[in-house]
Amino acid sequence: MQYRALPKEPDTTVPILGFGCMRLPVVDRDPARIDEDRAEPLIRSAIARGVTHLDTAYPYHGGNSEPFVGRLLRGGLRQQVRIASKLPIWLVKTEADFERLLDEQLKRLETDWLDFYMFHGLSAERWETVRRLRGLEAFERARADGRIRRIGFSFHGSPDAFATIVDAYDWDFTQIQYNYMDEEYQAGRKGLELAAGKGLGVIVMEPVRGGALARNLPPRVQSVWDEAPTRRSPAGWALQWVWNHPEVSFLLSGMTTLEQVEENLR
Repeated sequence: MQYRALPKEPDTTVPILGFGCMRLPVVDRDPARIDEDRAEPLIRSAIARGVTHLDTAYPYHGGNSEPFVGRLLRGGLRQQVRIASKLPIWLVKTEADFERLLDEQLKRLETDWLDFYMFHGLSAERWETVRRLRGLEAFERARADGRIRRIGFSFHGSPDAFATIVDAYDWDFTQIQYNYMDEEYQAGRKGLELAAGKGLGVIVMEPVRGGALARNLPPRVQSVWDEAPTRRSPAGWALQWVWNHPEVSFLLSGMTTLEQVEENLR
């Protein structure tokens, strides 16, 4: 496994591949029914090979991703990984909801702390909710008492909104969608460079665009890969493209099969 340092924690290194727990194998194509007999070996295998960052969120798999991760990490495995989760800002109606939701997530994950905690899917509208209901103050209280260790946000909005949010607070990190088809989508390359320039750790989600960049490529694109002296799969090229940006701290891959775990590790 290769590692990179977090910008604000030069003595802390993280594996460049993280495990996204949003696309776990399911039963009968029902996204709310995780096939735990298939999913558990995937994550355990990845952890054993050095993938120690697990990314989940309140709504993933119909609300079942966090409880599954919590059960999986029983028996001492929790100490070997870093957990990231996200507060569902769309469920926040009062200031008290920040505390209520965080405590609920900690119970679901069966842990006393989260290594990375973020406002989920911020946009201009959701950022206004955070500001109006003093969400940052709630996060800072949770960091002060040890329930969270790093404060960040994931993003699904306009470039202007991203710049506004980055400038508004001394964030530890941000999580953005980025791949070779999405250089000008949402935060995009400019957002990546802006965040990194301000010293934020940058976590990339959707590096293979939900798997779309790993299958059914146009022949002209495949011919480019075929002419390269280094042989890689389409998914491998997509991941390498993201990793080749020095501004990226690490990326997340939502792995559904053991073959995908092995390919991404290679």
